[in-house]
Amino acid sequence: MGREAAEGRARSAGGRATGAEAATERAEDAAESTGGNSAESTGGNSGENSAAESAEESAEDSVDRHIARWTGKVPFDVPTEAVITRIQLLAKHVSHGKERALAETGLQAFEFETMHRLASRGAPWRAPSAELAAELLLSPAGMTGRLDTLEKSGLVRRLRAAADRRRVDVELTEEGHRRWLDAMRWRGVAEHEMIEPLDDGERAALAALLKRMLLAVETR
Repeated sequence: MGREAAEGRARSAGGRATGAEAATERAEDAAESTGGNSAESTGGNSGENSAAESAEESAEDSVDRHIARWTGKVPFDVPTEAVITRIQLLAKHVSHGKERALAETGLQAFEFETMHRLASRGAPWRAPSAELAAELLLSPAGMTGRLDTLEKSGLVRRLRAAADRRRVDVELTEEGHRRWLDAMRWRGVAEHEMIEPLDDGERAALAALLKRMLLAVETR
């Protein structure tokens, strides 16, 4: 019921209802009038979500077709094949997302890889050249050639270490850091697109299951 009905009840009670009581009645009336609509809306959304989930579960993906094609031709465990093959295909999609990020920012893979190592140090994004080469599994000559390219593009600079003039440090320039951030944003877009179908609870559950699998492999 609306405000007029609530005030009418307050007047018929001989004015004994206080302003607070009348306000309480109005709140109760509002709750009654919207309760049904809210329940209907919730029920409708729940039904729509269930239908969408059912449609997703019944839809075929490339792994379903792969399993159907090989069933009866070679012995394999279907659940294991389904999990492992989907992980492999998702990993390929992650790789494609990384390639798209590089294409959008005009970086080559080796450039991003080197800049990523420097950025992981935090500001001023600097590391000794020899240390960087060891992390990237590069020879001194290979590291020099890579840094020549990056420095020519204005993405890194080489500096003599203040404490040891024989040591050469490498750091990202402001432009290098900006380009690295752009690439990371594009990577984030690709990753979000992949995981978007899952809600927060599903993401947490999937992360826990994958962690259990990875720990089993890493601790053998």
